[in-house]
Amino acid sequence: MIFGNKILDYWDDILRDLGTLVAISSVCGPADGKYPYGKEPARALDTALALARSYGLETQNVDYYAGHAQYGEGDENAIVMAHLDVVPAGEGWDTDPFQMVEKDGLLFGRGVSDNKGPAIIALHCLRALKEAGIKGNRKLRVVFGSGEEIGMDDMTHYFAKEQHPTMGFTPDGRYGICHCEKGLLRFQVSGEASPIISHFEAGTVVNAVPYKASALLQCTSQDTDLLRQKISSIPAFSLEERPEGLFILSQGKAAHASSPENGVNAAANLIELLYSVFDTRLGSFFTWIHDAIGLTYDGSLYGVSCADEVSGPLTFNLGLVHADAEGANFTVDIRYPATQKGSDIIAILRERTEKAGLLFHLLYNDEPLYLPKESSLICLLSGAYEDITGTPCTLYSMGGGTYARQMFGKGVAFGASFPGFSSHAHDCNERASIENLKLHAQICLEAMYRMFISE
Repeated sequence: MIFGNKILDYWDDILRDLGTLVAISSVCGPADGKYPYGKEPARALDTALALARSYGLETQNVDYYAGHAQYGEGDENAIVMAHLDVVPAGEGWDTDPFQMVEKDGLLFGRGVSDNKGPAIIALHCLRALKEAGIKGNRKLRVVFGSGEEIGMDDMTHYFAKEQHPTMGFTPDGRYGICHCEKGLLRFQVSGEASPIISHFEAGTVVNAVPYKASALLQCTSQDTDLLRQKISSIPAFSLEERPEGLFILSQGKAAHASSPENGVNAAANLIELLYSVFDTRLGSFFTWIHDAIGLTYDGSLYGVSCADEVSGPLTFNLGLVHADAEGANFTVDIRYPATQKGSDIIAILRERTEKAGLLFHLLYNDEPLYLPKESSLICLLSGAYEDITGTPCTLYSMGGGTYARQMFGKGVAFGASFPGFSSHAHDCNERASIENLKLHAQICLEAMYRMFISE
């Protein structure tokens, strides 16, 4: 029996609830009392759990790190993990990023695809199973996270208090099934302030290519003239003489850190421009960015480039750069192949950084995820996909880090996007195709149904 089609009966409610969630600007911020990521992510979680209770589902709030809605009983625990936090809106939107807008078969708004849309769909799938009176062989939970975009420590806290999954998936990738995720490594390098750059700022989150960078310079009129000459035919740069110094702005293009080649790194471009004028006068910190990163996104200048057949090449994203009179630091997001060891890459990064006279700080290292195609979960999800779509379910690897990493080897990324459609996640004008969302909803319900009733 195909159960997944029943979710279409709930479509109007899905759109209404999604609009309610999109209106909450749930960007993670500093801890605020009992709210570990600030008030807005907490408000999003409260809203989702209130919706779940209104549909007669059991709920649990785990200290505002995460929460879940639940249907069914049993010793085992199948889960669907989604997140309610979003990346900052940024600039360049054609609509209000925190108001869901429907136009030409598309939904626009921050989070419609990453990941509030799939979160609300999963909630209504749970509701559909309950209202149909389906009896399962285990608990089925939809887990809502509040800190996925800033490192996923929300799930560390959640699973310290809640049952680990028997099986599960996160609808935070694309179809078919991502059975392999690259290792995820983040590090920061700090050094002394620059004698020429009194302030430098680029990036809002480490897992995105910075679309804008700015610097305030203390330089001679000769240096200013040379800069003007160099940028005269490059619209990405602009200069402004201010009382406090020469202000220069660099415009780039945002992209997810797992595919930095799809973006234009405003920080790296600005540093390369400045180095072409000032050379080592920039100081050791910015000179090191020029020498060890430059305009590359494969880690080759830092000595860590590598690749494998399963998951492809290492990616290297200069995500954040900050400098002022007190000092300077930059932060990098690396996605490394599944067959590589993070410890080996860290050793190279640390040795080269410290040899340059700078401080190396390891922020995060999450080892790769890999489930073989013969596993029972892969077979179950493939069957759900193929029965709904009538097409084979492919397996793939990805550089993005999803909640699948937090499932103790029991889960994968499965949906919600489809190849050929760009959601502009982490960029302005984030969008979701209504047709694709409806198809995903049917696959999601069918997969949840099978996880719930399988022996």
